[in-house]
Amino acid sequence: MQAHPIQHHPTPDKDAIALLPAFERLGLDRITLVTTGTDARVAFSALTQAKAWGFDTESKPTFKVGEVSDGPHILQLSTPERAWVFQLHQPECRAVAAELLALGGIAKAGFGLGDDKKRIIHKLGIEPQGILELNTIFRERGYRKDMGVKGAVAVLFNQRFIKSKKAATSNWANARLTEAQLVYAANDAYAAIRVYNALGLAGS
Repeated sequence: MQAHPIQHHPTPDKDAIALLPAFERLGLDRITLVTTGTDARVAFSALTQAKAWGFDTESKPTFKVGEVSDGPHILQLSTPERAWVFQLHQPECRAVAAELLALGGIAKAGFGLGDDKKRIIHKLGIEPQGILELNTIFRERGYRKDMGVKGAVAVLFNQRFIKSKKAATSNWANARLTEAQLVYAANDAYAAIRVYNALGLAGS
C-alpha cells in the first residue's frame, strides 16, 4: 500500500494576516501576577488541575555584543481560562516555577522553545518535562516553515494575533511590570494553549 505524500499548506503572509479580525486576548482580569511564595503556591494548586499549559518565558533583551542574558526573568503559564505570570527574581517564586516545569504528565506547549529550554536548565537547574514545540506539529501536518504564534492563530482561528514590539523589547527584569508587559506575556502563553487545543492535541 502506497503512503500518501504529506500535503503542503501555505503559511499566511503578513499582509494576509493584517486583514484578519483581531484575536480576543486575555484581559488583566484573567491574568495573575505571581510575585511571592504565597502567590506561587496558589498558582501551583490551580495549574496542576490542568493536563496542559501554554508556556513561554521572557528575558531582558541584550544589546551589547557578547552580553549574555541571565534570563529568563518571567515565566508564563496559561490554561484556556487564565494565565499566570511568574517573576523569577524572588527565590520562592523561582522554586515553585522550577517545580511546575519539572512535573511530568502535563504538556507545556509553545512556540520557539529551544532557547527557553536552555535558559531554564541554566537558571532553574531543572530539565523541563513535557515541552511541546507547536511548530513541530505544524511541520508534521504539512506547513513548511515555522508558524509562530501569529501564523498559527491566523490558520486555526482566521484571526490576527497582536504583538507589541515595544513590550517585546522592554525590560523584563524590572521589579514592577507594566500592564502592557503583563498582557503581552500572558497572551503568548494563552494563545499557545488555545492553539494546542485547536490542533486536537488534548486527547492525544
